[in-house]
Amino acid sequence: MGFFDKIKEGLSRTKQNMTNKLNSAIASFTGENEEFFEELEELLIMSDVGAEVSMQAVEELRQEVSRRGLRGGDEVRGALKEILAGKLQGGGRLRLETVPSVILVVGVNGVGKTTTIGKLALELKNQGKKVLLAAGDTFRAAAAEQLGIWAQRSGADFVRHEEGSDPAAVVFDAISAAKARGTDVIIVDTAGRLHNKSNLMNELNKISRVIDRELPDADRETLLVLDATTGQNGLAQAEEFRKSAGLTGIVLTKLDGTAKGGIVFAIAQRLGVPVRYVGVGEQADDLIPFDPEEFAQALLG
Repeated sequence: MGFFDKIKEGLSRTKQNMTNKLNSAIASFTGENEEFFEELEELLIMSDVGAEVSMQAVEELRQEVSRRGLRGGDEVRGALKEILAGKLQGGGRLRLETVPSVILVVGVNGVGKTTTIGKLALELKNQGKKVLLAAGDTFRAAAAEQLGIWAQRSGADFVRHEEGSDPAAVVFDAISAAKARGTDVIIVDTAGRLHNKSNLMNELNKISRVIDRELPDADRETLLVLDATTGQNGLAQAEEFRKSAGLTGIVLTKLDGTAKGGIVFAIAQRLGVPVRYVGVGEQADDLIPFDPEEFAQALLG
């Protein structure tokens, strides 16, 4: 199954929710029809695109309709696709040129962080890279065991300490092992929940300082994993991590389980951080690089 088909299938719930109503609205479109624009704006907001992005997109569409004299539904749909795609940032390939490079993966518990790490490890191994997974979430029971299973599946090296150990110490040992073994990429799992937000962010800062000290010239990506099914609530989490972790990208998981895939637009608008990957299923190859044009095409049909 190709990229477009995976996106299209993964967005089926969002698309059904959005497109049925959009088709109904387009059927009533006769040009300068204010009711259409109001209905469209409401539909986009209901799909979790976000009020600000929805209002901007509809205003731009209104201007395009007037400027280009659009009349048919297909013309309007095509213009809307272009406008929505323009609201998104394409993530591009991860920058992992140094040996080793580091991917720091952050996010609250339950968003699919460990699964995302495993799928990334498989992707990198398939590219011929030597990968090491570091079990930096030492506070959640079974976190290291779950990551270890993914290490076995992907053929990655694995570094862990006992539960409750210092996460920064795990990262230090992982870096030492990576240097000794000629590892291409270290992927670090991190805690998703501690006693309070301050403690969690302090742990992330401590890990970052270890990486800065031990690998000052290494390429580093910091990816925030968000659960698409949480919709707008996920934005509050994203804001906290953006302030403390220096995010370079978003991984949006469980896109196949939500009728509100429009959250991608709200994330891009609010955070100014590109969506790098989207998760559209449970299979190992269901984590796919994000492409704005393909996303808008799959969303609107």
